Amino acid sequence: MLGRLFGRGAERPAQRPYALPVERKRWSKMYTLRALGDTRVLALTEAARAGDWSAVKVALEPFDLGRDGHVLRELAAVDGVQEWIGQAVEKEEDTEHRAQALLISGARHIVWGWEARTAQFASKVTREQWEVFFERLAIAEEHLLEATEVRVEWVAPWTELLTLGRGASQGAEVNEARLAGALHRDPFDVHTHLEWLYHLLPRWGGAPGEGLAFARQAVARAPQGHSVGCVLALAYIQVWEDEDDVDCLETPEIRAELRAAAGRSILHPSYEFRPGWQREFNLFAMALSLAEERDTIRRVFHTLDGAYLAGPWRGLAKPEKMFARHQRRARG
Repeated sequence: MLGRLFGRGAERPAQRPYALPVERKRWSKMYTLRALGDTRVLALTEAARAGDWSAVKVALEPFDLGRDGHVLRELAAVDGVQEWIGQAVEKEEDTEHRAQALLISGARHIVWGWEARTAQFASKVTREQWEVFFERLAIAEEHLLEATEVRVEWVAPWTELLTLGRGASQGAEVNEARLAGALHRDPFDVHTHLEWLYHLLPRWGGAPGEGLAFARQAVARAPQGHSVGCVLALAYIQVWEDEDDVDCLETPEIRAELRAAAGRSILHPSYEFRPGWQREFNLFAMALSLAEERDTIRRVFHTLDGAYLAGPWRGLAKPEKMFARHQRRARG
């Protein structure tokens, strides 16, 4: 019945043994996703929060950290990791675990650096904030570069170096070399594509329309069912944020393009529901909402089943309420 109602590929992912229990809000039937909705990721972040490197190593066993950007970003967001990860880097003798420590340290120091810089415009950031920002990025760069040498096949260190290069304004030559390093290891890595899209935005020195063109090429090249399709959703969200017209995405052409991209990626039968899939669905939910699309969005919200992530919706004045509103309209 649900398959006939919502269409092929719209079924919710089967309940998995590692799914975290959720508590939905009565008024909206939604919940804020934590730890990627996975008990294993929760155990990992709790071990990191406790500063227990031994427990972190055990909790990392189900994951390939060098290729799983969603899990790495969850670790990098844990406050306090910077207090103990340096010691793990220095004392760890096992090559595999030392590489993991280097990668975690690099990713965390980037996040920690941005916390010092804040989200203010560059002109509002003080000299002291800039100094702390670059000190932390220097540690991140050292550890990430070493991680690329220890585990030459990993894509994640190269993607993190792209993020660092954007923040540190390291220039096109350096950043393009790092992009090439990432794509050589995984031509369709979704985190690499999402990060490079930011590099191409006008606010980071790109030309108008360059990011959207890159996203379209990525979707066209990607295999059916690949998550990299969500780069087009992010590209249109960024177009909307840069335009003065709040209705700029409400065209038949954009709706059709987003529908096609969702059908080729997250709604395709071969799409793999791995930890972090909810971010990709939230990106499409946001873009389709901005485009006032009324068909595919029902399938996206049906699959999300109330799982909300703030990131894609931050450009809205009341992101949580807007998610709930669009979810309600999609269901209605």
